[in-house]
Amino acid sequence: MTTAHTAAHTTRAAWYEQNGEARDVMKVGELPLQAPGAGEVCVHLLSSGVNPSDVKSRRARPLTSPWVVPHSDGAGIIEAVGEGVSEKRIGERVWIWNAQWQRPHGTASEAIVLPESQAVKLPDNTDFAAGACMGIPGLTAVQAVHLAGNEQLRGKKVLVTGASSAVGHYITQLVTLYGGQVIGTVGSEVKAAHATAAGAVETIFYKSEPVLERLKAFSGGRGVDVIIDMDFATASQWVTGGGLKPHGQLIGYGSNVVGDIPLTFRPLLFNSLGLKFFLVYDLLPADRTWCVNRVNELLAAGKLQHTIGARFSLDQIVQAHEAVEAGQLGNVVIDL
Repeated sequence: MTTAHTAAHTTRAAWYEQNGEARDVMKVGELPLQAPGAGEVCVHLLSSGVNPSDVKSRRARPLTSPWVVPHSDGAGIIEAVGEGVSEKRIGERVWIWNAQWQRPHGTASEAIVLPESQAVKLPDNTDFAAGACMGIPGLTAVQAVHLAGNEQLRGKKVLVTGASSAVGHYITQLVTLYGGQVIGTVGSEVKAAHATAAGAVETIFYKSEPVLERLKAFSGGRGVDVIIDMDFATASQWVTGGGLKPHGQLIGYGSNVVGDIPLTFRPLLFNSLGLKFFLVYDLLPADRTWCVNRVNELLAAGKLQHTIGARFSLDQIVQAHEAVEAGQLGNVVIDL
């Protein structure tokens, strides 16, 4: 093993030991960190991305270990490698995915040890804050648009729900890059401008406008070709109400309701509609590889706009979580 630390040591981190509100349960201090084992790397983190799933987990996901260091996304520099990992990776700039998926130690930490495949080389033209947005927002966007057809989106009309969200902002850019026309749901004038800057040709204020009527008007009454959706509980009504054209498809990656969602079967069958769902944490290996490579191609080519909406220090992790909960425009990151 080649490592900057030849034995277990500690790292400064933020963590919680029970579910609850950030200001009630978050702690900052020193936690133990093992040296990297076979096939692992130790990354000195410089940025940690905060996502809605991180705050939801802190609030309600049962703990399976004494403590949880939150956040699945991050970026930094490999400072040590375990057996079987090339020493050439030491000093490599990387971005990280699934850091806290089914394991307790996420990226709200100055260092992390994880399998080397989860530390992806970060293109030289991309800073660490943007790298910390790739694990969930970037990969979700790439996989959603991949399932929607990529180049086959040229000339098609696509509804992106939450077009100004961290994920939706990247989706809007990608659909536009492939030649599709995006109409996006947004919640404010500021968010509408953000979605438009990413390529959306129209926006719908979903809180005050009739979304279904706007979709039909946008599509000449036929319904859009594709819906890429973050809230299936709501979008399911648009699908069965004629917002999606015959032989169209919905690509779903989330829902504000996780229980039973009623569907009207007849329009699904008689319009030959397709529904596809995926969990970004649980991509098949071949899909994961494709998406990771595609993210890096896009980064290296400078084809993605990044919006870092707010930056905090590790000591400000409570404020960072509260910013996400308040709907902060753009990605929230912690500088380490």
